[in-house]
Amino acid sequence: MERSVVEPFDEKSATPEQSKTFIRGAAYVVDGDTIVIKKKQIRLFGIDAPEMNHPYGKKAKWALVSLCKGQTINAEVTDKDDHGRSVAKCYLADGRDLSAEMVKLGLAIDWPKFSGGKYGELELPNVRRKLWLADARQKGRMHVWKKYEENHSSSRPKSN
Repeated sequence: MERSVVEPFDEKSATPEQSKTFIRGAAYVVDGDTIVIKKKQIRLFGIDAPEMNHPYGKKAKWALVSLCKGQTINAEVTDKDDHGRSVAKCYLADGRDLSAEMVKLGLAIDWPKFSGGKYGELELPNVRRKLWLADARQKGRMHVWKKYEENHSSSRPKSN
């Protein structure tokens, strides 16, 4: 029988366990994968939803508004993104995962690079084709985004 060797405690190399940060409260919805709780902007963990000016962007936002309306959201901060937003696993009071709910609705896709594939099995058939700009972002094809925005910026009404 083999015994595992436990190294003695080394005060110089030991690091304290990171405590988790939780934010709890009503959510203001920014878009299909971003909310604000207590003035803290939070990106939903592990998913990607369309931007507001992309196809299905407004629909994704209003679906998330519908899920969050009148609810207390529990957010467990897991990271910070490249834009300085907190990334969090967000749950409704009944325990439902907001990221999973958005994927099940077909208004967000799993982002395996960040989720480890946690939501992949929840994706609806052909949803990546429907949300093709979000899929292009995940695959690093930003030229597709630029081309879309160039072709659609001239059709937007000018603001005064």
